[in-house]
Amino acid sequence: MLTAGYLLALWLGQQRDTITAADVKKRIADLVELPGLVARTLELDGAIAQLAKDLAVASDFLYLGRGLQYPIALEGALKLKEISYIHAEGYAGGEMKHGPIALIADGLPVVALVPRDSSYDRMLGNMEEVRARDGQLIAICHPDDRAVASKAQHVIEVPPCAELLAPLLTVIPLQLLAYHVAVRRGCDVDQPRNLAKSVTVE
Repeated sequence: MLTAGYLLALWLGQQRDTITAADVKKRIADLVELPGLVARTLELDGAIAQLAKDLAVASDFLYLGRGLQYPIALEGALKLKEISYIHAEGYAGGEMKHGPIALIADGLPVVALVPRDSSYDRMLGNMEEVRARDGQLIAICHPDDRAVASKAQHVIEVPPCAELLAPLLTVIPLQLLAYHVAVRRGCDVDQPRNLAKSVTVE
């Protein structure tokens, strides 16, 4: 759906002369690279399964993201709640001081989405605030990011791509994490309790 919306936006931009043909070509090329980048991201499955061993005992999670990564933080928290029955909340990094910061203590798992985008420096600041309160940081970032690695206990590296397409990659580790945590807890990931698909209810 995101890819279809992206293509529609490119077409509308061309129709309204707000984007050049060269820019459209570059953005299409970025899309063509996505399947390979998704395949590389899926190779993280084994490492995420190992990480889930330590995190499956947690009773709460906090997910943080800014800009385009904020909805991905919401999706990560939702997926964990749906299939593992762990309480999880997704928050915009800029809203952390308006409540959720009070919950960070005693190794609370905090998943931070920190790709090198326009919100990168501010997310590093959020990570420092989590560290100062003894949260357990799990960072989703780009490869070889020493600044992130110096702050997080766990680092999950996704390949870099165009900023507008990054959510298509950063969401994958969050879905894998929810899956492996749920399996570790003995939950039926194919039939989560109390959930009904939207096509079966009004």
